[in-house]
Amino acid sequence: MNPKLRIGPRHPRLGKAGFHAARWLGARLLGAAGFHQLGSDFADARMARVSAKLGRGETVYLAGIGPPGTHNSGVALVEVSQASGPRLIVNNEEERFSGNKHTTEHPVASIDAMVATLRGIGRDVGDIDAWLTSWDYPDLAGTLVRSVLEELPQSLRLLRTTEAAGFDGRRLDQMTRTPKILGRQLGLPERVPLICMPHHDNHAWFSFAASPFADSDDPVAIAVLDGTGDRGSVSLYVAEAGVMRRLYCNDSVFDSLGAFYSVISSTQGGWTWLSSEGRYMGAAAWGDMNRASNPYYARMKNVLHFDERGEVRLNRALANWYCDPFEQPYKPALIEILGLPLRPDQLWNPDAVLRVEDINHRPDTRDRLDKAAATQLVFEDAMIHVVDHLLRLTGANRLVLSGGVALNAVGNMRLLEHFDEAWFATSQQRKARLHLWVPPTPGDPGVTIGAAWLFAHLAGAPRGAPMTHAFYCGSSPSQAEIATALGAGDIAPTQIGDISTPEGRDALADLMAFMVARNGIIALCQGPAETGPRALGHRSIFANPCDPEARERLNQRVKYREAIRPLAPMATLEAAQKYFDLQQGASDGDYNAYNYMVLTAQSKPPARAKIPAVIHADGTGRIQIVRAEDDPLTYAYLKALGRHIGVEISVNTSFNVAGPIAQTPSQAIDTLRRSKGLDVVLLVASDGAAYAAWHGGNRDSGRFTGWLSEWKTASSGGS
Repeated sequence: MNPKLRIGPRHPRLGKAGFHAARWLGARLLGAAGFHQLGSDFADARMARVSAKLGRGETVYLAGIGPPGTHNSGVALVEVSQASGPRLIVNNEEERFSGNKHTTEHPVASIDAMVATLRGIGRDVGDIDAWLTSWDYPDLAGTLVRSVLEELPQSLRLLRTTEAAGFDGRRLDQMTRTPKILGRQLGLPERVPLICMPHHDNHAWFSFAASPFADSDDPVAIAVLDGTGDRGSVSLYVAEAGVMRRLYCNDSVFDSLGAFYSVISSTQGGWTWLSSEGRYMGAAAWGDMNRASNPYYARMKNVLHFDERGEVRLNRALANWYCDPFEQPYKPALIEILGLPLRPDQLWNPDAVLRVEDINHRPDTRDRLDKAAATQLVFEDAMIHVVDHLLRLTGANRLVLSGGVALNAVGNMRLLEHFDEAWFATSQQRKARLHLWVPPTPGDPGVTIGAAWLFAHLAGAPRGAPMTHAFYCGSSPSQAEIATALGAGDIAPTQIGDISTPEGRDALADLMAFMVARNGIIALCQGPAETGPRALGHRSIFANPCDPEARERLNQRVKYREAIRPLAPMATLEAAQKYFDLQQGASDGDYNAYNYMVLTAQSKPPARAKIPAVIHADGTGRIQIVRAEDDPLTYAYLKALGRHIGVEISVNTSFNVAGPIAQTPSQAIDTLRRSKGLDVVLLVASDGAAYAAWHGGNRDSGRFTGWLSEWKTASSGGS
């Protein structure tokens, strides 16, 4: 029997009319409140002013803001010159200051910190030439209205939904007052006018301009695959001779790869949206990842419909999240496949959450893991289907991938594996293979950067230098901040070195490696924190990759998280090449695509025995390659590990405990307090002075002080 199939909304013409009406009305109402779309008189005048300043050789400052009401609010500050193009100064994510993961609140602390940074370089808020939003709000208003009208009357349930992956309805009113709130916060006599930048265009242009492909003479394909944007959830582009063209937008919030994965991972895994996706990807590795034998794959594939034009559409005969994403997300036909979805009140309940630890105790765990694997396989099919069409359409063999979907590092690897020489020989009759790049901030924390980058481009600025790392989230810890953080009586501190000289840097790196070689677990807080979802050596926890018990110890005693979560390998390029099968399609910019933990790689045969802590259940590792020029201390640490344990590879995981990555010294020390198994935190001040902090009093295990004494003796040549 053929499965039921319903593609597209019930009332497409009503939805389209509602979109245009709401967009028109939204533009006028929001325009009166201080929001201006591209093409408006205000936006044109401001762009002309910026362009004139650049033409005179002046430096321009642009601020991209993620206002309240949409997740991951924050602010980016970008400096632009005609000589160098845009340069990122900070990208402050509000969650790092508030402690509320994926927060939708007004980014008050992020803005205050950005202003402090601006004043630290001798500028002030009056020097900001334009404020750009990360969403085109009139378009977004039209899309929200269209989404309700398309499926009347059942879709009226959406009006009861105050919080979803992309929006927080409780703060949308605050969003409309952002120009006034911002003006008051900055001490200005009037509201701050905001220019609305299209969400997916922001993703696309920044990701392309910062990639190793920006100077390519050949066409570059750009795919933005998202939960949703302000118009749709899939947007495709091509860049030729430095000019980007949009080829397609699916104009749908629900025909969304991101929504598909979020709903299934949440209702089957037991976590809330934005917390479920990475966990479910990790869980899939324990399930049956074979399409021929997985008991759910063939039926799960019916949830999405792949058409001949490269589109992916939701099968609304099975799914119901286009009407009721939380209370009743499945139609009866999908319940027959997956069983009843977990209810909102069951999420995060220990009895409901998927735990790989239960595989030998709870009879349904194996079955649930196979569902996770089937979901990942269908998701990969959808990514491949969209990219297949885009590459055929553009004739490109270089792809920039952005949007929240690009955080699925396993899916990214599958693209490189699928679009190999054989595919290009068949589809394009030429010798080529896919070359892929994903930015370090493919999700919405990067769209604040993208808004400023895109506006600079439209004003005539050059693209700027390709990105090689992501250390742009605030400033380096100061001596005063570290002293304050270390002043608490429950913490034992000492100064242990100075990295302002190569000798001092190498000494601290050797001490770090010495402790890790003895299976110590250490944290490092140095320089400006990384922007984006991954800690990349500035706010990281390190452990011994050769220790087979490191994963369990980190997950249970340091991070307090599920065994489902893999640990990532941080490596020098030489070590990465020795232990992992690095794809040639990621080789541009000296394997730049592996710099940010957005791409997994298959391990080579010696890896599982030598570095078991960083090899996941499926034999992969989500690699981060570290370069001496990008991060001298962390690179020196990896080289020292080579001397102490025989491999230039470290376990690297985010410096946090059940919350955002630690941003400040005080947050770093608070994380130490909450973590039983963390042996020591190393804090490096902006002047190079390095300090150690460990549990004091009756919590002092003696491990750090013992290692320090032993290391000093060994370093001095003593016995």
